[in-house]
Amino acid sequence: MKKKAFLFGYGGDGRTLAQSLKAEKMHSQVIESSEENYNRAIEDGYTNTLLVDVTKDEDFEHLDISEDDYIICVMDDEHLNVFLTLTLHAFFPKVTIIAISDSIHASQKLKMAGASRVIDLYQVSANRIHNILKKPVATKLLDDFLSRDDGITLREMIIPDKSFLDAKMVDDVDFQGFGVLLVGMIDVELGQKFIFVTYGTSHKLDSGDTLVCIGEKKDLEKFEAHMYRSEA
Repeated sequence: MKKKAFLFGYGGDGRTLAQSLKAEKMHSQVIESSEENYNRAIEDGYTNTLLVDVTKDEDFEHLDISEDDYIICVMDDEHLNVFLTLTLHAFFPKVTIIAISDSIHASQKLKMAGASRVIDLYQVSANRIHNILKKPVATKLLDDFLSRDDGITLREMIIPDKSFLDAKMVDDVDFQGFGVLLVGMIDVELGQKFIFVTYGTSHKLDSGDTLVCIGEKKDLEKFEAHMYRSEA
């Protein structure tokens, strides 16, 4: 049986996350308490969206959530998101609950409320993404969630065979010339541990290595496309 994701909240961030889940072909269901957001989800094609009152316990009793599924809490209202996390943890204590936070105070409350993982949008880093999510699909999901059409985001990219980056030292690559900043990497020769470039050790790049860069979406896309060239 495939794991399902139950997305509570279809506001600004929830809508973006729902699109990412759909792109990854992950079975998911949107659950909203706002009629306006509910109607927007239906209009966007999420026909299995449920409209529930998250303040009423009886509305949770009919949810078909199993222990292997994921619950994602991303309500627009911080207090409602904490209350929702607390209620869901009481109803489904063995289910992984991922809560989205936008402040350290909200993060603390969400952890106390029973969230299995809290993703703080203001403190998230490439290392945190790698350690929390670990799988490429999930990492891309969060990357898409943080992305905005004209904003700054993180992207995880694998160096292809015969790339101009192959066999070059990190310090010899002009990442800024491409409009991106290298945050860190996973050097296959050193295992699967994520290495921040701020550690001060220069590494040789090889095909198969994973780079995590930050920049505008359009610049990251251009850089990723350029990686397939044999010359800079």
